[in-house]
Amino acid sequence: MTWDPGQYLKFGGERLRPALDLLARVALDAPKRVVELGCGTGSLTRILAERFPHAQVTGLDGSEEMLAAARKSAKPGETIQWRRADIAGWKAETPVDLIYSNAALHWLPGHNALFPHLMAQLGPGGMLAVQMPRNHGAPSHTLMEAEIARRPALALRLKSKPRSLPPDDPSFFYDLLRPLCAALDIWETEYLHVLKGDDAVVEWTKGTALKPVLDAATAEERESFLDDYKAACRKAYPPRPDGNTLFRFRRIFIVAVK
Repeated sequence: MTWDPGQYLKFGGERLRPALDLLARVALDAPKRVVELGCGTGSLTRILAERFPHAQVTGLDGSEEMLAAARKSAKPGETIQWRRADIAGWKAETPVDLIYSNAALHWLPGHNALFPHLMAQLGPGGMLAVQMPRNHGAPSHTLMEAEIARRPALALRLKSKPRSLPPDDPSFFYDLLRPLCAALDIWETEYLHVLKGDDAVVEWTKGTALKPVLDAATAEERESFLDDYKAACRKAYPPRPDGNTLFRFRRIFIVAVK
């Protein structure tokens, strides 16, 4: 799937906030090796490099478009390594002190195997810090799925496309990770994003969950889909008197220490 960095960054501040909230819970003093899985355009990777100036920081992503944007904004003297890699199959050459992933792992199936695999890439005392959207029951997603269901041909094509998946309940991750951890912290936060602009919720989903749907649609389907989806979202997320839209968004956070 080809990602659009510009569309994703339309709400860059709102998307960055949970990433910073996760980073605030990373209690490591001087990690030597830090890897961000799903680094995107690299804005957070650079924050990791500033937080841990003596670490070798690597940003991994499966999208060449995102990595190109990350490299384009490189600062003089920057030592971050940018690598294209399949997160699901990634394996560290040497044990890592911090594996950090913000809003990426929900695109991958098989968390029952993936998370233990990531824990195995850590050295003793290493930390896995993950944040994933857990908002698939919200109107932004249920209305999208309803519109897909009304278009059987589109639904059939989407079966072969990668799509974001609803993460399991926090208890699933507790039971999965607790035997592998010296310490484990899991929590959920629901954010109230104040979005500006027309059809703001649709513009948000265009950068993430809606992207594979629009890619799979024909030109005629795309226009019809967007018209119907926008109309449904306007009812579910009516603009406030000041023109802004309130968008509730739940996320799950996991910090596991090996």
